[in-house]
Amino acid sequence: MWRPDATRLTESRVARFARRHGIDGIEALRARSVADVGWYWGAVVEDLGIEFRAPYSRVLDLSEGVTDPDWFVDGELNVADACLGRWAADPVARDRVAVVHEAEDGTVDSLSFAELDDRVRRVAAGLRGLGVGRGDAVALYLPMVAEAVVAFYAVARLGAVAVPLFSGFAAGAIASRLSDADVRTVVTAESTVRRGRGVEMPPAVRDAVAQCRGVRHVVVVGQPEPGEVAWSDLLAHAPEEGPAAATGSSDTLLLAYTSGTTGRPKGAVHTHAGFLVKTASEVAYSFDLGAGGMFCWITDMGWIMGPLSIVGTHANGGGLVLFEGSPDVPDLTRLWQLVQRHRVTMLGVSPTLIRTIRGVDAEAVGRFDLSSVHTLGSTGEPWDPESYEWLAESVLGGRVPIINFSGGTEVGGSFLAPYPIEPIASCSLGGPSLGMDVDVVDAAGEPVRGEVGELVCRQPWPAMTRGVWRDRERYLEAYWSTFPGLWRHGDHAIVDADGQWFLRGRSDDVMNVAGKRLAPAEVEAVLITHPAVAEAAVVGVPDETKGEAVWAFWVGAEVGDEAAVAAELRTRVAGELGKPFAPSLVRRVSELPKTRSAKIMRRAVRAAVLGLDPGDLSGAENPGALDVVRAAVRPDSTQED
Repeated sequence: MWRPDATRLTESRVARFARRHGIDGIEALRARSVADVGWYWGAVVEDLGIEFRAPYSRVLDLSEGVTDPDWFVDGELNVADACLGRWAADPVARDRVAVVHEAEDGTVDSLSFAELDDRVRRVAAGLRGLGVGRGDAVALYLPMVAEAVVAFYAVARLGAVAVPLFSGFAAGAIASRLSDADVRTVVTAESTVRRGRGVEMPPAVRDAVAQCRGVRHVVVVGQPEPGEVAWSDLLAHAPEEGPAAATGSSDTLLLAYTSGTTGRPKGAVHTHAGFLVKTASEVAYSFDLGAGGMFCWITDMGWIMGPLSIVGTHANGGGLVLFEGSPDVPDLTRLWQLVQRHRVTMLGVSPTLIRTIRGVDAEAVGRFDLSSVHTLGSTGEPWDPESYEWLAESVLGGRVPIINFSGGTEVGGSFLAPYPIEPIASCSLGGPSLGMDVDVVDAAGEPVRGEVGELVCRQPWPAMTRGVWRDRERYLEAYWSTFPGLWRHGDHAIVDADGQWFLRGRSDDVMNVAGKRLAPAEVEAVLITHPAVAEAAVVGVPDETKGEAVWAFWVGAEVGDEAAVAAELRTRVAGELGKPFAPSLVRRVSELPKTRSAKIMRRAVRAAVLGLDPGDLSGAENPGALDVVRAAVRPDSTQED
């Protein structure tokens, strides 16, 4: 249990916000923030100094119903001005670091707010010269480099729509998104680096563009081919003068695509005001970052954490640290080198990344100066206690809270998050994020406590997707059809007796074993306690006796007797969760399929072992791992080892 000290209780940004409104404690603030969501989000705008060029007349209009809220009605602002222009025009802030980029090979470059603003204005002028204007979609197929930030703001400045793409997509995945978003221009890089190997990016773009009639221009950071545009040509333009395009509160800022197991990807629609206000509040109140802080999240532009990191950090005047490459290259201390070198104050990681680098002993980590770290962030998947506590205690001595928050691409931020002014139990998500009226309900939509249920939200929030791009029915079906009037997110969660919230995995991953519902994460949390196990994935497969049987796959060091380890793992699960839940099959594999943001793709694992179509694998970091899983399963593998 992490507990806040007196400084956190009085000087953190969320504490000051509560005090400003005469509210005592986080639970009272949570309650007040959902008793009147309009009051709360309006208070956020005021507290964070977010300036609307044209003031809004109302914070929230629900005349079209909870599925179609109108936020900051009649207001006008542009993310480029709110996150960048305000600091570039400030004599005190203009020379502060806005972006630092470090590549896997150790190369470092940086931009101040003034320099970043100048490049954004030049690139915006260059894009305008290519015919990009209000409402046009511009795809960003870029690694985590400074040009990604410049391009994002340049698109926003024009009132165009940014379409960030995962930098590991193949041509087919790129093409499907270019077509769905009706993209006119693509910005890519000549190459990126991954585990010491240069990876060319334009070939995939060229193949994708050949399948899409609408794309008119391909801009390349580096050396373009004939018919393409050099990034340097855009930078050669004179910087645009004056404010950014006059975008309304509800004008589309970006389309954030999510992958599904079937069907085409969903484009979540995010707006200038909604995405800005929500992400700014996350970075300020959850992660306690303000002007001069250094924010680093190991992520990709194609995941929602990429845009969230950019907008949320700069809305608060912080500096953004970008890392391009693999954070365990050349060795497992690379992450701590990054923190020390750039004096990172807020570090965002995934549980899988920490499990990967946990092999470094505390003494080796202790050689690095991590005193700058004020807050840790985490999202994407459930924690196991050993990795969580190694990070919290062995690495950072129990002095730093882990803000383990959960939301999603369509949420534009978090549903659940702890705050640095409350005790935080190991692996806990704390409670509802401020302004988020979330609950856990049973199949009838009734609230439940102490048992697993569906995570829902009862009221809208500013960054709630305005829909699935060009598919109204899919939006209503995906989020609003299960419980009328409630947003169903697709996660299973539990609120324990102490009021702490925990996720138990995606609701479509949950297994039904002998009539009992069981989340894969519960079994995986037990498996990972074994010293031989570094990672684990658990799936349910059809079973004539139990309905579903538990199959487990683990990654770890080679052991002399894998059958003995399998027996030990079954015994541990039986002892912790009950004999019916002991895995009937346990296999060691060299790798598990993951997304680039390090989420294990359980549904793909299940499809592989059952010989089914794994669905959309465009977001997979290592799709070949499915062959590894298939090879681990014998034809007669329905029998116990």
